[in-house]
Amino acid sequence: MLIKKLQHRMNGLAQANLLRQKWIAQSPTGTHQSIASSDQAISDNHTLFCSNDYLGFASHPDVLESLREGIDLWGGGSGASHLISGHMAPHEQLEDMLAELFSQFIPENRCLTFSTGYMANLAVMTVLGDSGCEIYSDELNHASLIDGIRLSKAQVSIYSHRDYEVLEALLQKSNSDMRLIVTDGVFSMDGDQADLSVLSDLAVKYDAWIVVDDAHGYGVLGEVGLGSIETTSRLCDRIILIGTLGKSAGLSGAFVIAHQTIIDFIFQTARSYIYTTAALPAISYALLTSLKLMHGPEGKRRRAQLRLLEGHLRRSLSTLVSEQSKFGVSITKSSSPIQGVIVGDTQRAIELSSGLHALGFRVPGIRPPTVPVGSSRIRLTLSADHTIEDIDRLIEGLQMLFKKMR
Repeated sequence: MLIKKLQHRMNGLAQANLLRQKWIAQSPTGTHQSIASSDQAISDNHTLFCSNDYLGFASHPDVLESLREGIDLWGGGSGASHLISGHMAPHEQLEDMLAELFSQFIPENRCLTFSTGYMANLAVMTVLGDSGCEIYSDELNHASLIDGIRLSKAQVSIYSHRDYEVLEALLQKSNSDMRLIVTDGVFSMDGDQADLSVLSDLAVKYDAWIVVDDAHGYGVLGEVGLGSIETTSRLCDRIILIGTLGKSAGLSGAFVIAHQTIIDFIFQTARSYIYTTAALPAISYALLTSLKLMHGPEGKRRRAQLRLLEGHLRRSLSTLVSEQSKFGVSITKSSSPIQGVIVGDTQRAIELSSGLHALGFRVPGIRPPTVPVGSSRIRLTLSADHTIEDIDRLIEGLQMLFKKMR
């Protein structure tokens, strides 16, 4: 009965064009990669516009050399959870470095690292979202924040995307002595940013704290790459910052930085921290090199290149979409390396993605439940290693496909 019921549900997903497919990379992460579907015998070389390796550090020679050195020094797995025997010197050094980097924005802070951003978000939301807490969550927050909130015991209110007037009205009604405003820094599907200045004002006014998941802002935004909080003009000190190390930093892992009392409590009580094996120490060791690059001249140069590429892609997409607007095509209001081309219909998004694949581009079609019904799209992400020529070829491909779809 179980198999029959699950197959029936799978058939429903197929009819709604919501089945997902596994793609197998046959070469390292980069702007060009050999990839194949699970039923392909031969892989094809594609230009990727779907990786979150924003700065190109996943293939940076200094990072790779540091990873090899870390394996020589620290071996393979950590062997246990952080609280048993798995917390090693590279883990501690990484936490110290991150805490120092953000000390000017989050005073009296401490840092706690996790194996993934998903685990970090589960930890923060389940530990802080107790029965006496009220959570106010942007409707377009990442799935890991949403899942953490669902697992919490807090009273939850969802506010329309970036609608801070609605958020203030909700805060005004609160009777709780613990309030958490939860938001992405850069929203992963639209590429737009939370207004942390406005949220800071609301946090101070209504005695709330702000949980910021800056997975797509850290390393990308700011003069030295500290992300959304570095670019905020009015930032309060009530920030709980979550960031990932598998995107701009080019490796894997995540971190939470907040006031030391908050971090101490997460350390003592978060199940997704306590009951999991610590990450490979070699990764933490290599991240020390990656972060030095990210927040130094090399990172600054690559962020400048990203800005140049973003501007070119944005202008090219704007011209393209103006020609397609009567067909319901639009682009997201992005100010980041994430650019979405919204086509609305799920089947149309799949056809665009498949058509680009045939032309040698890997651009995923994004469908519900990842995005709201009626807002299916293709989602383009840039790396500093892309070229203007890569973008121009992509735009030519999109122009051709749109003409066929009319």
